[in-house]
Amino acid sequence: MADYGHDLLFGSFITPVNTAPEQVLDLAQASEEAGLDLATFQDHPYQSGFLDTWTLLSYVAARTERIRVTGNVINLPLRPPAVLARAAASLDLLSGGRFELGLGAGGFWDAIEAMGGRRLSPGESVQALDEAIDIIRGVWDAGNKTRLRVDGTYYQVAGAKRGPAPAHDIGIWLGAYKPRMLRLIGRKADGWLPSLPYMQSLDQLAEANATIDAAAVEAGRDPAAIRRLLNIGGQFGPPSDRLLSGPPEQWAEQLALLTRQFGFSGYILMGDDPATLEIFGRQVAPATRELVAAARQAKAEV
Repeated sequence: MADYGHDLLFGSFITPVNTAPEQVLDLAQASEEAGLDLATFQDHPYQSGFLDTWTLLSYVAARTERIRVTGNVINLPLRPPAVLARAAASLDLLSGGRFELGLGAGGFWDAIEAMGGRRLSPGESVQALDEAIDIIRGVWDAGNKTRLRVDGTYYQVAGAKRGPAPAHDIGIWLGAYKPRMLRLIGRKADGWLPSLPYMQSLDQLAEANATIDAAAVEAGRDPAAIRRLLNIGGQFGPPSDRLLSGPPEQWAEQLALLTRQFGFSGYILMGDDPATLEIFGRQVAPATRELVAAARQAKAEV
């Protein structure tokens, strides 16, 4: 597995607690001040202790200037794709092209069903997500003057008007672990967004990348067109032999290795400590970029 050559992105993964909404905004603004590229938030509409993520994304975008925002990941079963597409394009236009669409097929089906969503099996949820991507991209295709029609098993639109087009090409990044979802990424998505704590080993990252790449090639796509992002956790401290447990320079070396060997180009730090975000943005991110740039330059000169 090799570096896919994307520019590096660094971000925060902030818990959207509704008991301290000002703290959530403060962390997003601190992420921007630390130089991070992304502020991301989990989306669990059935979780009564959380702010509504879509409302939060809009508010954060309005209270920041540079940082991009995304759900990590948006809960598709409770957000109809045609409406989601218009909301995404609208937020992208209002924010000056600072929205990306992290999207998930759903998983907590008891809670989803309790909120009025439709319970699906794992296989059904992948097919539903597949159909939803077609609808979302179809709505964004404002230059196409024909009415949008998608007659899916789980989602249908019967002559919907298209538009608006977003301000930039919004990336659709899927949170995924199982082979069917990984193959869908290869066929249709712009990025893969797993969480490192959920992976059993680094070998599993390589296996998943191979599945994505094979599906991309089969669909006539360049695997390098698909960005690989990773939710990460860890702690800063003295040097150790553990992954992401040590000083900032050790983090940078390890993240650069993940880029060179496993192709990841986005690192999103889970946690709500502003001091940790400061170190991540001001020390780890630039050091990682320097190491990756040097490795790419050395490879180009061979």
